Amino acid sequence: MYRYEFVRIELKTKFLKNVPAEDYQEIINYYAKEGWRFKQIFAPAIKGYGAAAYYELIFEKEIPEF
Repeated sequence: MYRYEFVRIELKTKFLKNVPAEDYQEIINYYAKEGWRFKQIFAPAIKGYGAAAYYELIFEKEIPEF
């Protein structure tokens, strides 16, 4: 069985581009040290012109069965 963790990273507009408000690589490394495995980055198109408003990082961790 697996447990999943979802981390949202808001995007901000800078020079007409959407850029992450946080360093997603640091977040991935932090979760890896805590035993989580990075599964996917998801960017739903919900802002104007189909642009993403945020990234969602998805992590998984195996839960030992008793």
